[in-house]
Amino acid sequence: MPAFLPAPSGRSGVYADVACRALRARKLQRMVDKIAIIGLSLSLALVGCTAQGIDGGDTTMPTTSAITSGGLVTSAPLETAMASETLPVYWLGRSSGDVFLYREFFPADSTDDPITTSLRTMMGTRPNDPDYFSLWNSPTRLGASVSAKNVITIDVSADAFGQKVDQGIAERSIDQLVYTATAAAAMAGLVDTRSTIQVSILVDGHTGYNAFGLIPLDKPLTRDAAFMPPVWIIDPANDSTINKLPLKVMGQGISSTGNLAWSVSPVIDGAVGQQYSSGTVSIPEGPNELGEFSFSLVPPPGKYQLSVYVTDPSDPGKKIGLDTKTVTVSERSKK
Repeated sequence: MPAFLPAPSGRSGVYADVACRALRARKLQRMVDKIAIIGLSLSLALVGCTAQGIDGGDTTMPTTSAITSGGLVTSAPLETAMASETLPVYWLGRSSGDVFLYREFFPADSTDDPITTSLRTMMGTRPNDPDYFSLWNSPTRLGASVSAKNVITIDVSADAFGQKVDQGIAERSIDQLVYTATAAAAMAGLVDTRSTIQVSILVDGHTGYNAFGLIPLDKPLTRDAAFMPPVWIIDPANDSTINKLPLKVMGQGISSTGNLAWSVSPVIDGAVGQQYSSGTVSIPEGPNELGEFSFSLVPPPGKYQLSVYVTDPSDPGKKIGLDTKTVTVSERSKK
């Protein structure tokens, strides 16, 4: 006869059942813990992206055919030395089916060197203008130096390149660093602006890093003029409050005619209303030349969207290189 194990007594059977239930409970708890950890990791990742103002559409170039400034802009002018305690930071911004580089100024409230401080601001804060964005992560290590040969060397840790982007955004992000570093150095008087300024990017102390998995950092870089916007409102800054009229608008642009168009529309409850005023402004340098423009407005108190753009003679309704700023004219401006 086959041998059978004896049936457990009543007490030992109870112990076995309790032990099985305890084992199942421990397994279930471990599974819950794993799910919680995964959920927390995802939440932290999402919070990190949100803190940098990253949008899913910002990681890729527009799919529409773009009209860029690359065929017109042949040089990217450097900033001039200034005594003001401000830091220049360049951001990416979308316009007319392309992505260009735009600058904002931030207060210099750090004892670090201006190049490092500007780059840390670029990699770790949000732009003031909601139309701008950046795909850099805040690095654990960042340093900068300037040689006597007008070469700026940036040494940054690899964790700054954590975002997954396409080729076009990767190229513009690298130039975003180049523009910001050269602007900070020029404004602080650390380089000779009469000659070419190069930027060498090291990652963890080494050359040749493949930035964003797409751009080899194996040689010094200079500003790429193709990423300069065809129209750029420099002043007033977005969300400015104007306490004294006239409202003076300043910027730089380029067009085949040497003229730019502008318009002003009221903003009511967050929505842009019908056009209040419009006109044109000339670029003193003339057709096909990048130059500065300025004009003045005297609107009544209220909130407005200011727009400057290039008109297309073949399509008058089309706005090329459109740049917009939201400004508020206060009641005090009437005095």
